[in-house]
Amino acid sequence: MKHFDLPLSRREWLQSLLGAGSAAALSGCSSLPPRASSGYTTRRSPDAVFRENQLPGTRDWLLTKTAVDPETRYRCPWIEGYCSHTSLRAGQTLTFHVSTRPSSAFTLDVYRLGYYGGAGGRLMRTLGPLQGAPQPDPPVGLRRLRDCQWAPCASLEIPRDWLSGVYLGKLTTRPDGWQSYVIFIVRDDRPADFLFQCSDTTWQAYNRWPSQFALYDDGRTPWYWGRDVAVSFNRPYAKYCQILDAPLSTGSGEFFLWEFPLAFWMEQHGFDVTYISNLDTHADPAGLFRARGFLSVGHDEYYSIEMFRHLQQAIAGGLSIAFLSGNTCCGRIEFQPDFRGRLRTYERVDFFGPPDPKPIRGMETLPHQSPSSGELVGARNLGPFSGGADWICVRPDHWLFAGTGMALGEGIPGLVGWEWHGDPAPIPGLEVIASGSTQSAPGKPNGGLYTATIYPGPRGNFVFNASTCWWTDGLSEPPGYIRPSVYTTPRGPDSRVQRITRNILDRMIQPLS
Repeated sequence: MKHFDLPLSRREWLQSLLGAGSAAALSGCSSLPPRASSGYTTRRSPDAVFRENQLPGTRDWLLTKTAVDPETRYRCPWIEGYCSHTSLRAGQTLTFHVSTRPSSAFTLDVYRLGYYGGAGGRLMRTLGPLQGAPQPDPPVGLRRLRDCQWAPCASLEIPRDWLSGVYLGKLTTRPDGWQSYVIFIVRDDRPADFLFQCSDTTWQAYNRWPSQFALYDDGRTPWYWGRDVAVSFNRPYAKYCQILDAPLSTGSGEFFLWEFPLAFWMEQHGFDVTYISNLDTHADPAGLFRARGFLSVGHDEYYSIEMFRHLQQAIAGGLSIAFLSGNTCCGRIEFQPDFRGRLRTYERVDFFGPPDPKPIRGMETLPHQSPSSGELVGARNLGPFSGGADWICVRPDHWLFAGTGMALGEGIPGLVGWEWHGDPAPIPGLEVIASGSTQSAPGKPNGGLYTATIYPGPRGNFVFNASTCWWTDGLSEPPGYIRPSVYTTPRGPDSRVQRITRNILDRMIQPLS
């Protein structure tokens, strides 16, 4: 049964922090004695995010010493790891799979990411010291799959009082101090105003660990866009491979690059937000109905047909969606079981839309039998696919722009990039609210035309499409944030972007008609 739980007093809340899930030593590793789980269940309230962010924060989650192996170009072999789950609930057990080369003791500090007075994170648990050892690189399997079968080094039963969020494990060798991350999502089943979907199928698609084994490499070209290549969540996230050089994010996918600014800003302002993975959208359609608004964030490229249909069904049921993202729902993927039978691997099987006149290498081999992304998003992915532009207002009288003071033709500099949507879908009531030509560099148009759109749902709900990966750059600059700069350079927090976003979120939680 869905229900809102009763709030805790501040004293009860602080006492609950003393409770702990278990951190247990497993095969091949040793640990300090584990804490016992308290069994304490936090009763949540709609202001849980606000209250969580009043607790002491720290910037110690930031990496201070990391490196990339020049031979592979992407991995940090001194210490690297992955988690057994992309997302899991309180009471479930997460296992950590870590390799150290050479053998080394290490610690694992677990942080929840949020605002926390501007610090960006809160220390939740320290595991270790643990004893690490080199774990084997997996063989190259069918469809170039690299599916690790590393022994677990530690486990953590997620405490009942851990709020839904994006959680980070900072791995640190002892005594040398080499560092990298592991990342996971704690989800819940409570009713909430907003579902923040992490774009982790896209994080994994671009993961080249251990070297050139992304969804984009068929063994002949590093930017292939066809079939017969598979990737697995059972491997570390290597250093991000696109747009900017971000070694200090190694192990965290793309979350810090495009998504954290929105989470940081929403938690700063106390929005009632809960977090899920792309895999939750795929596997849990009923869970979408526990929120008023759904947020697609940053670079949200890879969808299964189940994700596509589940979101369409949720819109029909009254869910509002904000695609604060670009390149959204572009590649269609299909999940397959990993070596343990869990849906932890996938491959690209199609493109959401018709063939492009100038396809990327490999795209011409796809069947193009999937629905167009525009049917869901409001506009679709099409060539030249990438580029930058100012985000130019074409409907200043629309409620989206209330309080911004924006005039017709006024642009927010550099906000569109690096990928966008165009060719608005023929959806009844759809409106183009921002549009302009894209460029490959300042003063060099590349023939693209982006369109930001909004269309009505059947119950007073709506679907907004920002048509840019860089929307969240206009909201905040969390600790460690690196501003992208390719095609154009966004200018950082902007009161107009903040107001438009607040208008969208406020409208989402109004009663349905």
